[in-house]
Amino acid sequence: MDTRISDVRVIFTAPEGINLAVVKVDTNQPGLYGLGCATFAYRHLAVKTVVDEYLKPLLVGREVDRIEDLWQLMHQNAYWRNGPIENNAVSGVDMALWDIKGKMAGMPVYQLFGGKCREGIPVYRHADGRDVSEVCDNILKFQAMGITNIRCQCGGYGGDSYGTVPKTAPLGALPGIYLDSKEYIRNTVKLFEGIRAEIGYEMNLVHDVHERIAPIEAIKLARALEPFDLFFLEDPVPIEQLPWLRNLRAQTSIPIAEGELFNNGVEWKQMIAEQLIDFIRVHISQVGGITPAKKLQVFAEQYGVRTAWHGPGDMSPIAHAANIHIDLAAPNFGVQEWSGIEPPNFVIQDLKGPHGALLEVFPGLPEFKDGYVYANDKPGLGVDINETEAAKYPCENSVVTWTQTRRRDGALQTP
Repeated sequence: MDTRISDVRVIFTAPEGINLAVVKVDTNQPGLYGLGCATFAYRHLAVKTVVDEYLKPLLVGREVDRIEDLWQLMHQNAYWRNGPIENNAVSGVDMALWDIKGKMAGMPVYQLFGGKCREGIPVYRHADGRDVSEVCDNILKFQAMGITNIRCQCGGYGGDSYGTVPKTAPLGALPGIYLDSKEYIRNTVKLFEGIRAEIGYEMNLVHDVHERIAPIEAIKLARALEPFDLFFLEDPVPIEQLPWLRNLRAQTSIPIAEGELFNNGVEWKQMIAEQLIDFIRVHISQVGGITPAKKLQVFAEQYGVRTAWHGPGDMSPIAHAANIHIDLAAPNFGVQEWSGIEPPNFVIQDLKGPHGALLEVFPGLPEFKDGYVYANDKPGLGVDINETEAAKYPCENSVVTWTQTRRRDGALQTP
């Protein structure tokens, strides 16, 4: 059967107030199409331009089963390579091609990777709160749902709400989210001390630094957190300061996860080969989709580095499904971040509540049950899109404020 690409287009939707971008690849075979995630929530219009104006003309008429060749073609065609806008555009097409490949084979995508290494995927959720007591209450609610892995924060990633300027800032300092790194470190150590005193050591706990402190401060924080037996410390150093991981590794036994902002192999190759981290944390649409993510998973396996793919709310259910399919077939899988998108009839007594609108737009999401997520075993990625429902939730194009993090002197800090 000569199956070729007949159309490539972007579908925008925001059922939970977060901009999501889905690429739909149609074929010349009636009813055969694929869906992929191209979500770059803060630059979504730029991604659409790349898909509409550059990738579609490049791809229409080409054979759908040549996934590797098409990925390389999309990646190289602009001459300059990598970056979140291009990579997310490529990812949307790449995931859609894997979706089509699975449908043509009559198999879920994980079967194309060699089949399952496990039946379900253990996930971790986020417990936040105004103080230790509230964080512990939310941990116990997740524990009652069967969750055994929890990321713990107190007041988000630290700092004031956007728009405030502390009295300690110089005259004329601009608005932002002001962070006192020393106070953040003290509060984080107190948080984990309080959690362990309240709930004990049975739960696996994670903390996300989010690159918001200086590398030398990250070393201080990691050493102070060692007594509380963290599962891992996430993104302790900014992407621009990765050589600091050698110093961090030499001075602490705390497991390290890194990579949420990575774009390409130059950023992770040496870090994995030198075994400077324990978990690789990439956002798979950010690196270009399933094709490079699967290669990264296999590469990391050779060095004993486990996967813990990024799984936040600012990625579509199609990307969550892609995470799960890679996880199921990965011997070096570690844990999966899960933003809490359970079926509508699953009553969640947590801070976010049921995600009914999201699941009306995206039927077929892998299902959560008792701490694990399971693929639905439909051919392809298993997730569809209801375009009528999607159109009810338009995206917004506004200035992003949560990334405008500042130090106490008013200078910008990586967010």
